[in-house]
This record gives sequence, structure tokens and C-alpha cells, in this order.
Amino acid sequence: MGDVTVHRGPDDSGVFCSEHIVLGMRRLSIIDVAGGHQPLSSNDNSVKVVCNGEIYNFRELRADLLKLGYHFSTDSDSEVIVHLYMEYGPDFVDRLDGMFAFAIWDERHQRLVLGRDRIGIKPLYYSVNGDRLIFASEAKSILATNEVAAELNQEGLEELLLLGYVGGGHSLFRGIRKLLPGHLLICERGQVSDHEYWHYQVDDSAMLHDISECQFLLRQELERSVVAQMVSDVPLGAFLSGGIDSSAVVAMMAANSSRPVKTYSIGFDTGPAGSYYNELPYARQVSELFATDHREIVVRPDVARLLPKLIWHMDEPVADSALMTTFLVAEFAREDVTVILSGAGGDELFGGYRRYLGSYYSSLFGKLPGWFRHRVMIPGASLLPSDRHGPISNLLRYARQFVLSSDLPPQQQYASYLQLFDAGQRRELLRLPSGFQPTNLDDAFGRLNTTDWVNGLMQVDVNTQLPDDILMLTDRMTMAASIECRVPLLGNELLDLALRIPSSHKIRGRRLKHVLKDALQGVLPGTILDRKKRGFGAPMGAWLKKELQPLVHVLLGKETIERRGLFDPEVVSRTVMMHQAGKEDFSDHLQCLMNLEIWCKIYLDGQSVDDIGTELVEQTEWESAQ
Repeated sequence: MGDVTVHRGPDDSGVFCSEHIVLGMRRLSIIDVAGGHQPLSSNDNSVKVVCNGEIYNFRELRADLLKLGYHFSTDSDSEVIVHLYMEYGPDFVDRLDGMFAFAIWDERHQRLVLGRDRIGIKPLYYSVNGDRLIFASEAKSILATNEVAAELNQEGLEELLLLGYVGGGHSLFRGIRKLLPGHLLICERGQVSDHEYWHYQVDDSAMLHDISECQFLLRQELERSVVAQMVSDVPLGAFLSGGIDSSAVVAMMAANSSRPVKTYSIGFDTGPAGSYYNELPYARQVSELFATDHREIVVRPDVARLLPKLIWHMDEPVADSALMTTFLVAEFAREDVTVILSGAGGDELFGGYRRYLGSYYSSLFGKLPGWFRHRVMIPGASLLPSDRHGPISNLLRYARQFVLSSDLPPQQQYASYLQLFDAGQRRELLRLPSGFQPTNLDDAFGRLNTTDWVNGLMQVDVNTQLPDDILMLTDRMTMAASIECRVPLLGNELLDLALRIPSSHKIRGRRLKHVLKDALQGVLPGTILDRKKRGFGAPMGAWLKKELQPLVHVLLGKETIERRGLFDPEVVSRTVMMHQAGKEDFSDHLQCLMNLEIWCKIYLDGQSVDDIGTELVEQTEWESAQ
């Protein structure tokens, strides 16, 4: 199990074995490089711990534990978990500020405690198989036991088609689940129970209404979080896209570092198709402003050979081209550093997505005469392009989405912005009988108890897309390069602060991230604060129409789809043709189906990653020659 995930920890390994449990660990050494070997033990040897991640407030916790009489045998941040558990039991997890997945074995109580951080930065899969509980950071590690077969989970498949990722506690493997963020799984004397210890939930009664106070606290807590996450005994750097979030992180790092911060950016060598995704000029501007040690990489990726490797690392496919971008820049940064800081999470916490403007535009749209909306606006919107690969086309795409969903109830309208294949498309597409209705979004909406609808939408995103897509992708693609990625915008204090800021401060009129931008006045220039948002992805839509057409035909051709038996080949062919003809932007849909077919080849068919890559290269070359 450890060997199959050696990329997560190439520096060290450890195993503890007793009558009831085997604990294994692969370690990427960050703090106390020489002495932090795991599993770690309590002073009386009755408790063993393995932990993946970092505890940022370990120094404060260590000082408190020393006063209580505990003795430390290492300088590792993870050792505080052992003694905190001894002192407080499973409730100790409330005291941790960090990103983590841990396993604690308590010999005295015959108790296993599995835990995952508040927001789901670090992963934890598990399987209850008869009288065995098997757990690991990656699903492939559970499969390595040969006690769980690699079989497709129909519920996971439907969630993948709906959202472009597998949400909630599901996985794409039958019999393997994910521990939810902010949860503990406790196995004691044969009984397994799931406990929620924290949930990201807006509380209207705790709002900070003074925007000046919000700005002051936001800037203060952002700097504190960045400084806390700069603690490392190995070289450290930052991803820099030139967007607000990554630029803010770099600014705070530069203000608190005695040497130039190492920063890394990526661009694509694709001509006009990739120009919209090329943010290198903005990243360069920020690097010059803060005198960073800046490196850039411009790539033309061999997608056919690269994708199988990335899907193997992901465990589960996603419809997100950022997996390629994240891996390539992480691999590039790993030449110099072992720890990297990222700006992930800022959009969900502080209002960075255009879809949060739905209620603002609804109030304007509702003032138009009904006959004009239904006879002119809605029919006209259906004629707008759905392409997203440019500032104008991206704006038109959002306008199209908004108008076409304007008659839906607010929750369904918002869900329509997020969904991949809608219910009708899934019914057409799926050959297997479908009785399952994905509930991940429904559950998240069901937990809303705020009258601040826009803040509620951000709460839904923090509890769904953020952990199950963005953070999962970030963890897998950085760990694939054996580099640890930290996300200071998701530190405990910033999470708590974001919950107390009204959406009217986060978004003012059509200005997204209003309070964050004002908090960073004087820190970042206006050219960075006021630039339009772009996704951290690759120009897949354009590639799928041109360079990657042969790969699309190989992976989604009629014979391949027929042989796999999951989908109606005619529906898939129609989807491909509509995208390549420019009638619809189905780039995410096609990525989803292509990545799923590669996943099936790896995990269901048992083909090696290298063999699949070679096969795809040869087949696409043949297709190109026809």
C-alpha cells in the first residue's frame, strides 16, 4: 500500500504492526527532516499516529503540552497529535489548525480514529470490507491490498456526469468511500461510526457589518496565515498566476521573508488558442513588484501521453483541464522547492465567481416586461455562443447561461451553472439503468440556514466543489510531483472570518471580491486588483477542435464507446460533432468522457499507464495521417 503511493512520500517510510492493526506511512520530510519518522508514539507507547499534511499551530500546541507534563521525542509538527489525543481524546481535533489526514491507534481502548481537516485539503479514502477497515490517502492504495476489487460505482458515475467530479462521500470505485471534510471515523471494538466535528456554515447573527473592520481583519489574518504556513525546514516557494489570490499570497510572503521568494508560473505554446490562458505578463508584473526569484515555463504538452499518468494519480477523473496545468507547474517547481503556497480558496470564500452575480442580474432582468423576456431575450440567448475561450465569448457564455435558466427557482438556477450533463442528457447518454439522483448539491443546499442567499451559495461551493474538485485536484497533481502544496487562504482564522463577512461586502454591485480588493489596496497594483478573472486551466476547448481531434476520435469513437458499454455511442458522437462544429461548447463534457475512458483502461481493464500512453500516441498518429 505504501509502495504504490511512494510519490506522496519519497523520503522515508515506516510501519507499525500489532494484533489488530497495521499502520503504514510514506513521508515527504518537511519539518524535523531527520527526526520526524512515523509512526509516532505516545510516551507510554500505547498510542500510535500517522499523519499526512502539516499542523501550522504546532508550536503553540507543543508549548501548552509541555506545561501539562508531556515529553516530546522529535521536533515534528505531527507529534502534537499524539499528546493532544492522550489529553483530550478525539475532541482534540478542534484545536488543530492545518491540513491533515491522520490515523490514531489507541491500544488501551482498542480504538482507531481517522480524521480529515476542516475543509478537505488532504484526502482520506476508506473501505469497510467484512471485518476489515482499510484506509489510505489514495484509492489505489486500497486496491493494492487485493481485498477490494476495482469496480465501477454507478452512483459515483452519475455524480461525475452531473458535476464533472465525484462529490460527497462517494468515489468512482464500488466499496470505497471518502471521509468527508471536518469528519472523524472511529472504529472501536468492531463498531464504525462517523462524527462531524466542523462544518462551514454561515451564521447571520455573527456578521461584521463595519466594512472597514472587515478590511482590517482580512488583511491581518491573511498575513498571519501566510506566515504560519511558511514554516518549513526545506526550500519553499509559491505558485503565481498573476491573479488576486496568488499575488496576495506572494505579497505577504515577500513582506515576511529575508530572501527573495521563489515563484513559478506556466504558459502554453499554442498560439492564439492559448492566449486567453496565458497569464505570464501579469505574473511577471507581480514578480517584479516584489523582487521574487521568478521562473516561467511555457509548454506544449503531449496530452495523449500525459493524460494516462495524470488520471492514474487522480484516482478519479475530473472534467477540469487545471489538472494538466497544476501538474506541469508543480513538476517544474519541484526542481527547486519541496513546499509551494497556492491562492486556492479565495473565490469561494470572498466571492470571486461570476455565478454569484445571478441574484443581482435577476433583479434587473425581472424589471423587463414578461413578453420581452420570453419572446425576445430567451430565444435570443439560445443563439449566443457558449464558447469560453476569450473575454468576450466568456461574457456571452455567462449571459446565455443566466437568461436560459432565468425561469428556474433560485437553487435550480444556480445548479444549472454548475452542472455538466443535465438530467435529460444523462438519461439519453447512460445505457445502464438510472434510479439514482445525485444528492451532493441537494444536501449542501439543505443545510443552508442563512437569509444571505449569496453567502449561502459560497457556503455550498466551499462544501462541494472546493474539496471534491479543486482541492482534490491540487493535492493529487502536486503530490504526483512529490511537492507539498499549502493553501493559506483556507487557514482556520480566515475560514472563520469569511463566515462573518456579509455578501454585500464581498460583492458590491457587479464588483467581485470587493472587500478583499479593498483590503489589498496599497499592497497590489490596480492592474492586478481590477483585472478580469481567468481560470487556471488549459485551452482544451480549442485543442479538442484542432490538435486533439484525433485523440477525441480514439477515446470517444463509436467502437470504443460500444465496447465499453456505458453510454449510447450516438449521443457521444453527437456531442463530439456539436463541439467540433462550434455549435456548443462541450469541452468539459468531452474532457469528462475522455478522462473516464482512460480511467476505465487503467483501473477496470488493468492496463499500465505507459502502455496506454504509447497506444494513444500510436493511434492518434494513425488518425492524423488519415
